[in-house]
Amino acid sequence: MIYTDLCGERVSLLGLGCMRFPKLENGEIDKNQVAQMLVHGFEAGLNYIDTAWPYHDGQSEVVLGELLQEYPRDSYYLADKFPGHQHLPDSHPQAIFEKQLEKCRTDHFDFYLLHNVAEGTAGVYEDPQWGIIDYFLEQKKLGRIRHLGFSCHGRVPLLAKFLEKHADEMEFCQIQFNYLDWTMQNAKEKYELLKKYNMPIIVMEPLRGGKLADDVESSFRWIQGFDQVRVVLSGMSSLAQLDQNLEIFSERKPMTEDEISALLDKAETLKAGVPCTGCGYCKAGCPMELDIPEILATYNDALYYKSVNVSMFLEALAEDKRPGACIGCGACASICPQQIDIPDVMKKFSEMEIESWEEICRKRNEKQ
Repeated sequence: MIYTDLCGERVSLLGLGCMRFPKLENGEIDKNQVAQMLVHGFEAGLNYIDTAWPYHDGQSEVVLGELLQEYPRDSYYLADKFPGHQHLPDSHPQAIFEKQLEKCRTDHFDFYLLHNVAEGTAGVYEDPQWGIIDYFLEQKKLGRIRHLGFSCHGRVPLLAKFLEKHADEMEFCQIQFNYLDWTMQNAKEKYELLKKYNMPIIVMEPLRGGKLADDVESSFRWIQGFDQVRVVLSGMSSLAQLDQNLEIFSERKPMTEDEISALLDKAETLKAGVPCTGCGYCKAGCPMELDIPEILATYNDALYYKSVNVSMFLEALAEDKRPGACIGCGACASICPQQIDIPDVMKKFSEMEIESWEEICRKRNEKQ
């Protein structure tokens, strides 16, 4: 395992992201498979685990709290996050934090983050009536948080403004970082800005929610070439994915200049559609209970071709669960880390001319 220094701690470069745990048929987390993943990961030297309040509808923390009881508390680093991006009037930081400690069955978090500091959430984190940052700085003094940082999906100006005000209080920053977003979401500028502050970087979405999964090794090797990166979080959904990633992170294999150039050229061919990573944050506040990530994924398919998959997906949905059922309230867009104008996409999708499955079958039969 490759190790780095993060805030004075010896951490594995590969971290276990707990947003995409394997699931059973009923939708619940497959605890047995997660338990096996922890065994394999720890045996290979992985020691950084990242969860958050909304992951798996709050069950990610619970499952980890149960399974990690099998291991000494000082044998791993546990990271959690305060959901300021989902802030409600009664969501006082103390209540959330105490509940997280209870769910994770621990008396402290090694790393704790302000979750998703962005254009629509920075005001919540800095609002004096909530005192969020002050509260967590106090918890750090008390030893209940060892290292305090933040994750950011905001644009470069927002990140620069937040760093200007809080760089002395924040020890690390977690950003979306991969070879596609190097230019598409200004990851290059964010990296350089954070490096200017000498702030360690934790990487999220290294495979862009699976969009880059056709070449996992190249994606990870590209990231390994950046010295400011201290942890790469991979949301692994199976034991096979974990073992593949552990092998890649067993040693550094720097990419050649030609390999890097080819990878960035490939990125240019992928810049189509909407940049949804399937995080699912948008679903919680949708009054129509639409499966927004699935609809957006299908929309991206529809941009390339009138596919059978697109038609079959849409026709399998009830009328009130299709793109046209969106009422345009914007609750989803306000919380989207990728800043997608989801109501606009839903409108465009509902207006697209997509052949029905029956029509596709009819044409196919005519050709035979």
